[in-house]
Amino acid sequence: MSGGQKLALGGTVAVAIVAGVLNYTGADEVLVFVVAGLALAGLAWLVSFATEQVGARFGPAITGFLQSTLGNLPEFFIVVFALSAGQVVVAQTSIIGSLFANALLVMGAVIVVGARHSEDGCMRFRKRLPNDTATLLLVASFIIVVVGLALHSAGRAARHTDQISAVGATCLLVVYAVWLSSYLRSDDPPRQAEGGRPAVTFGPALGMLALGGVGAAVTSEWFIDALAPAISRIGISPAFAGLVIVAIAGNAVENFTGIVLAAKGKSDLAVSVVKNSVAQIAAFLFPLLVLVSLLFPTSLTFAVGPVYIGALFLT
Repeated sequence: MSGGQKLALGGTVAVAIVAGVLNYTGADEVLVFVVAGLALAGLAWLVSFATEQVGARFGPAITGFLQSTLGNLPEFFIVVFALSAGQVVVAQTSIIGSLFANALLVMGAVIVVGARHSEDGCMRFRKRLPNDTATLLLVASFIIVVVGLALHSAGRAARHTDQISAVGATCLLVVYAVWLSSYLRSDDPPRQAEGGRPAVTFGPALGMLALGGVGAAVTSEWFIDALAPAISRIGISPAFAGLVIVAIAGNAVENFTGIVLAAKGKSDLAVSVVKNSVAQIAAFLFPLLVLVSLLFPTSLTFAVGPVYIGALFLT
């Protein structure tokens, strides 16, 4: 690793430690909120760097799946913590917001950055991987939309929200498992790294990925603990907080990673990371959390608001 990379790694660890100290010493909630957000950004850089090193050995499908899985850990714990606190609105809107943020905001930013990096102003990438993930996202969105519309009807289905959501979640997980097995087997070989040898060896790169994912999950808990007092001072609604603030913060890893990879000209890996994240949220994270929520007094369901159903269908 270069001196600058070692300095960034040390700074990330230091900020995360400061965030933990502030959280457990009862410091001002707004200060904890800001420092935890900075720690999340640093951990996002760590995962981005480690993903790039792992990507030198595997194709974009495997690397994108690995990074998206670790990157979605904060979102998973954010929703679990929100459900345990009875904040169903924040939990539900944060997942929907994550879909919108990654599929629209982050993907658009990746394309803009990738196009600016290209000499002719056009970002190019192999279409096989994004086509595969787009197909999965279409199937997952269709199931979520159909179940959501059924639950909002005036029929008998509306009286069995938890049961129908659980059945829909199980179907989504089965679809995701079947898709994932063929998706990973069809991975293309990695392209030759532009910078020669990787900055770190394979073992430390995997360790950094795990450290970044787990660290982001822990930091997200501190972030959520300080979120409620912070938004109370600002005066925004829980729906807006979940749809915008929590969704973007919970996916900081994918946001930062995709943009950095696009800026370095690694178009295939950048698109794979973002598209994997979107498809994984819809087909794996959302249904998994629906089933996990059955253990809590307040359950997470697919009965989202009609405006969210319409936006998800269009997305």
